Amino acid sequence: MFTFSNILSLLRGPLALLYAIGRPDVRIAVVLGAALTDVVDGYLARRYKVTTKVGAILDPVMDKFFVFFILGILFSEGRILDWQVIAMLSRDIAIAFFGGLLFFLGRLKDYHYQSVYAGKLMTAMQFCVIFALSMHYTLPSIVYVTFFMLGPIVLFELFFTLKTKPEKG
Repeated sequence: MFTFSNILSLLRGPLALLYAIGRPDVRIAVVLGAALTDVVDGYLARRYKVTTKVGAILDPVMDKFFVFFILGILFSEGRILDWQVIAMLSRDIAIAFFGGLLFFLGRLKDYHYQSVYAGKLMTAMQFCVIFALSMHYTLPSIVYVTFFMLGPIVLFELFFTLKTKPEKG
């Protein structure tokens, strides 16, 4: 469980908490540190063949914790509007819908979890938007609309990864 990759993933938790300090220089360092750990943890795990089931769950959970926590702070400070938060979370809404559908169909246990390209793109975009907001930039609405457009693409990719059960017989 305590591989170097997993430790890097876990670091995003304390980094998110440091964001609450509120100083722009600290916030920028936090976002850069979180983005760096997100890129490096997966790379190291695959490169040195130390991928684990724990890591496969831990990495996206820590990503989500980091993003949700930071968006909560930015929302409470009035730096981001409610619809913009929902837009940035549209991937997570798509994933929750897909998970609910798998549960309803009784396919949750046999589904092989994997990342999808649009989801990776959205994570990168989330980090970029959070970085820009941390530097007190105001972003145009099209940035957030792009998140809304990518959410259904994530859902489509997830459905594409869903394989049909082989028939018994």
